[in-house]
Amino acid sequence: MEKKKKVSIITALTISATLLLSACGGGTDTEKSSSTVKPKDEKEKLEEKIVIYSPHGKDILAKFETQFEAKYGIDVEWLDMGSQEILDRVRSEKNNPQADVWWGAPSTNFDQAKDENLLASYEPSYASSLDESFHDPDWNWSGTSQTPEVIMYNSKEVTKDEVPKDWDELLDPKWKDKIIIRYPLASGTMRTIFSAMIYRDFKDSNDPAKGYEWLEKLDANTKEYAANPEMMYNKVAKGEGVLSVWAMPDVVMLKENKNYPFEFVIPKSGTPVLTEGIAVVKDAPHPKAAEAFYEFVNTPEAAKILAEEFYRIPTRSDIDDLPAWITETEIKSMDIDWKVFQKESDGWMRHWDENIKSGEKEIKE
Repeated sequence: MEKKKKVSIITALTISATLLLSACGGGTDTEKSSSTVKPKDEKEKLEEKIVIYSPHGKDILAKFETQFEAKYGIDVEWLDMGSQEILDRVRSEKNNPQADVWWGAPSTNFDQAKDENLLASYEPSYASSLDESFHDPDWNWSGTSQTPEVIMYNSKEVTKDEVPKDWDELLDPKWKDKIIIRYPLASGTMRTIFSAMIYRDFKDSNDPAKGYEWLEKLDANTKEYAANPEMMYNKVAKGEGVLSVWAMPDVVMLKENKNYPFEFVIPKSGTPVLTEGIAVVKDAPHPKAAEAFYEFVNTPEAAKILAEEFYRIPTRSDIDDLPAWITETEIKSMDIDWKVFQKESDGWMRHWDENIKSGEKEIKE
C-alpha cells in the first residue's frame, strides 16, 4: 500500500465503527439521505467527515483535500493505494463500508465493482458533458480523465533514437535487466497494459497463449517489480533500470514538476487508453458529503487544475483552453473490447503471477 494521509487502517475502521453505532442509535432521515447535494452557500454543513480511497497520489489528494475542506468545512481523510488494491478493499468491506468515494481507477475496475453490487448510482449535474462511453449506463461510475499508456524511459541513459518505438521492441535481449515494472497485480494501470498485450492475439484466436509468451519474454528482460509507483519512478530516475511502461500523464507530470529525466514514446501500433473514473461506494457512511466531493473534483475549474498541474486529460467535453500537450499529442488508441478485459483479466493476471513471474525477482518494498 502506498503512503496514506492522516488516517491509518485502524483509525479508518474506528471511525466507521463509531459511525455505524451512531447510525444504529437513530440518525435523522436527512443524515441518512443520499439525495443530490445542492448547498445553499459554501459554508453549509454536510457530514463531518468523508473518506476517500484513491490511487491518485498525495499531491493531487492533498490539494483537493485542502480546497474541499475550505469550501465545505468537512474533514477529508484519504487512503492512497493501487486501484486493484482499492477494489479488493471495497470488496472486503462490503458488509461494513469504510469509504465514501472511490476516486480513480480504470473503468474495468469499476465495472467489476458494479457487478458485485459495491457501488451506488449517482448521476452528476454535468452528465450532459460526458460521452456515453465515459460513464456507466446506470451511473454507477463516470469517467474523470483519459489515460494513454506509454513506454517511459530515462532520457539521460537512453537516446530518443535508441528507445523502443513499439511494444514488441521491449523484448529485444539488449534490454535485459534494464526494465523496472510496477507490480501489476496491485495496479490497474499495469493490469491493463499486460492484458492489452494478451488481447492483441486473443481477440482473434480466443487463446491467451501468444500473449503469455510475450509476457514471459518481457519478464526475462525485467530487472524487478516495484511494490509502488514511487519506487519504480526512483529506480528509473537513478538509472537502476532505464525503461518502464506506465501512464502518459504521470510521466509528463514527473518531468515537468519534479525534474525527473523522463520522456515517453506512444507505441506506434497503438496503446490502451483508459477511462479513469469516480464512484460513490454503496452504503457510504457519509453519502451527502460523497456526492458533494464527486461534484467538486469534476467542476470545469477542477478539470483545468488537473490538466494544467497534474496532466490529466479530461473526459468532460466542455473544458476550454487545455494545455498544448493535450491538444497537440497524437494518440493511436487500441481497439479494445473492455468487457472482455473485465471477464478475462483476473485469470490472465493470476496465470502471470503463478506461471510467468520469475521467482527470484522479489517485489521490492
